[in-house]
Amino acid sequence: MKWNAELYDDKHSFVFQYGENVLELLDVAPGQRVLDLGCGTGYLTSQIQQKGAQVTGIDASPDMIAKAQATYPEVDFFVKDGTDFHFDEKFDAVFSNATLHWIKNADAAIKCVYDALKPGGRFVAEMGGKGNVQKLIAATRQVLRKHGYNRQAETEVWYFPSLAEYTSRLEAQGFRVAFASHFDRKTPLQDGDEGVAKWITMFAPLYLLGIPQSEKQELLKEITTLLEPAYNENGQWYADYVRLRFIAVKEI
Repeated sequence: MKWNAELYDDKHSFVFQYGENVLELLDVAPGQRVLDLGCGTGYLTSQIQQKGAQVTGIDASPDMIAKAQATYPEVDFFVKDGTDFHFDEKFDAVFSNATLHWIKNADAAIKCVYDALKPGGRFVAEMGGKGNVQKLIAATRQVLRKHGYNRQAETEVWYFPSLAEYTSRLEAQGFRVAFASHFDRKTPLQDGDEGVAKWITMFAPLYLLGIPQSEKQELLKEITTLLEPAYNENGQWYADYVRLRFIAVKEI
């Protein structure tokens, strides 16, 4: 999937703004080597560096990395696949915000992280958990099926695991899970009743593949109408986010 780095920063900055809270879990110390997995446009990577860490950011999107390099030239950024990366020098911590749910091959990603860490190193992350945007997915599939787009309706865009499922994967790779939480966090959408369409266009365009441009806007309007009772709270629209957050330690 091709990312629009400018739109990401302009209309969906909540991704890294909420990630600032995850940085508290990272509890980085000056001089530590930290890898930001799925760094996007680099905002949180820069925040980690400002805390005195030696930080490296990686992302699978060349557009995101180009924007990160242009905005934060003092930080090292690389285009790398989250399921297939390697660094010669090990890290004290791997940090990830709003990325792991995009990685279907979770075991490969977890192994890469494990191999990238020093003994005793920690993996600190937040991702979409079981139930994330459940109402939005249901409404989108309902509208697609109504218009005969059954193939698009069956698209699996993300991997939203339960707490037990993901922590079991971490433990199977050799991690000790020191902390894990699975919680609701309704998330504001920008631009009122246009927020749902913009969210889908940014994060779930796979649902719209192969649909004529002339039909897309009508479908998005129908999805928005279905979601309004649940999403519109006195003019402010919220998405039904459910997050999974954890700290996992590489056993010595």
